Amino acid sequence: MFQRFFKMMSYDMAIDLGTANTLVYLRGRGIVLNEPSVVAIETINGIKKVKAVGEDAKLMMGKTPDNIQAVRPLRDGVIADIEVAESMIKHFIQKVHGERRFPRFPEIVICVPSGSTSVERRAIRDAASNAGASQVFLILEPMAAAIGADMPVTEPVGSMVVDIGGGTTEVAVLSLRGLAYTTSVRVGGDKMDEAIVSYVRRNHNLLIGDATAERIKKELGVAKAPADGVGETVHIKGRDLVNGVPKEIAINQGQIAEALAEPVSTIVEGVRMALENTAPELAADIVDQGIVLTGGGALLLGLDEILSDETGLPVTVADDPLTCVALGTGRALEDPVFRGVLLTA
Repeated sequence: MFQRFFKMMSYDMAIDLGTANTLVYLRGRGIVLNEPSVVAIETINGIKKVKAVGEDAKLMMGKTPDNIQAVRPLRDGVIADIEVAESMIKHFIQKVHGERRFPRFPEIVICVPSGSTSVERRAIRDAASNAGASQVFLILEPMAAAIGADMPVTEPVGSMVVDIGGGTTEVAVLSLRGLAYTTSVRVGGDKMDEAIVSYVRRNHNLLIGDATAERIKKELGVAKAPADGVGETVHIKGRDLVNGVPKEIAINQGQIAEALAEPVSTIVEGVRMALENTAPELAADIVDQGIVLTGGGALLLGLDEILSDETGLPVTVADDPLTCVALGTGRALEDPVFRGVLLTA
């Protein structure tokens, strides 16, 4: 009984350490934090210190003076700056725990892309350990997404999940708590934003920031052009590259679909590759089960239709695609049934 009490008091947690957002799941409480994976670093007399983390830091992106830099410590789903990542993880742990004191440091489960290297995984493990974890487990992102989407990962049935995050798209075929096939395509929400920035610059001589591109994608983003080729229109502001002055233009959904054509086709190709490499019996199950989309990219309008057209399979979007990975990571922490999917090395 006391052991159970201490385990509850330890505030063990699961972390979806995403390129765009970090979600924290506390044992017995569910998701308690969802903030952007952004850190603002201030430099004073050559000494760097953390000025803001999460939502506050994201508001500063593209608007900081010379001595402040808003950075994203994760790129393409893995840690690019381990020191900044440690500061971010520590901040989120402290924010979740508050001023409480615990019998022991927490046990932490963190999801990693299936295509991450041993060096990249060690960097994530070290960052969590240095942030105060007593023990760190890793879980592959597509497995966490499938668990969070209530897919039959423990049964002898083949199922396919496509998790489209900020930095990577994870495509996996799962069966019996394992990945029968997986591929990680380094295309996600960030590449979509970059594609919009590049399109607007190339076709309208207008330079816009990543935040503006992200807003366009969320408000009017489509994977396939509307029936009339135009659809809805949004006004965007940026800097005119010809005259060098601020300017406003209108862009429609047909143009956005054209801008996103390349990243969307890369995702489709990743799915086709996975299907081509799937064992016949598992492929037969996928015909019945279909493909499930998770991650923020799954919310891109029309993406499920394009994938269905290209593969001939039923494609559905998970009930809550944005939190599937965090929920699945949390369930793996709490439910003994899923402990076998955790990685210790």
